[in-house]
Parts: sequence; C-alpha cells; structure tokens
Amino acid sequence: MPATPDEARLVDLARATPWFMDALAHVRALGLPAWCIGAGAVRNLVWDALHGHAVPSALADVDVAHFDATDLSSERDALLQRRLQAMSPALPWEVTNQAAVHLWFEQHFGHAVEPLASLSDAVASWPEFATCVGLWLDGDDALHVIAPHGLDDLFAMAVRRNPARVSVATYRERVATKRYPQRWPRVTVAEA
Repeated sequence: MPATPDEARLVDLARATPWFMDALAHVRALGLPAWCIGAGAVRNLVWDALHGHAVPSALADVDVAHFDATDLSSERDALLQRRLQAMSPALPWEVTNQAAVHLWFEQHFGHAVEPLASLSDAVASWPEFATCVGLWLDGDDALHVIAPHGLDDLFAMAVRRNPARVSVATYRERVATKRYPQRWPRVTVAEA
C-alpha cells in the first residue's frame, strides 16, 4: 500500500497509463534485483496529467535505473537495453546500473562522485527533486514508489536543483534544454 496520499495518487496515475504499465512489466521481466523506471518518465506522466494533456509528452528516454554491484560492466546495461528495445521498440530505453555511475560520472560531468550504496541512494541523487522518483512493479503486480525526497515538488510542478551531484552550471543547462515552462506552463523553475 502507498504510504502517503501523493504516493497513492502517483500509483493511480501509473495504473491508468497503459504504456507506463507495459514498460514496468517489460523491465520486471528482466529479473533485476533492484530496479525502477524513474526521472523524466515519471515527471512527464504526472505533469502531463496535471496539465490535462491528452497525448503524452515526448520522452528523450525511459530511464531504467537498477542496482547490481556484482556486474558493473557497461556491456550488461547495453544488453538489457537491447532486450527492452526488442520487447517494446517504440520506447526510447536507457538502462543504467546505478552501482557503476561513479566509474564514468567524472568523465561525463566533470567531477568525481563516490559510489552509491543502493537504488534509493541513486534516486536521491538525480538532478532535480521533482525527478528523484522511481516506480517498480513486483511479482504480484503491486506498484512501489521510491521517493527519497518525497513527492511535493513533483505534484507542485516545481523544478529545483538537487545539489547532491548536480552543479549549478549543469542545472542551468538542463533547465534551458528541457524547456519546462514551454512544455508545462504551470511549472515553476527555481534559480540555481
């Protein structure tokens, strides 16, 4: 059972969205030890619903985050991504083992980070508090919410920088490229 009214609301939105439920079922079929679909896929799901969009907003990717410290290879993520693409070719899948992020983060973002300890720790480090949210589907079809910072920003449609791993420069770049207010006019964007 969802722990809060906002978690229940998020679960209801996910259940009412066939493509999202199908995506969750496909990822569950991979048999990963700890996983979720999160970040922009969840944000778009909620903000589209709150804005009454009949057609889902385009997704740059469907972020599949998983945590498996036993295999940190990028080849495994690529294999998992190919498997998902074969199951659902219309979705832009992106699979990332959060246990391996520290191995490539500095090269990609310009500063080193410590290894993460769990999937929840990973979700807590994502760029904006509104996107620090993931959903996963268990074997009994129960939906579970991972929201280390809560769901207030997500449902308030507030974009605020999460300083855990995101620099001010990266945040500003993301805000410029994501065009939040143009896509969802009721969104508010905080200065970095």
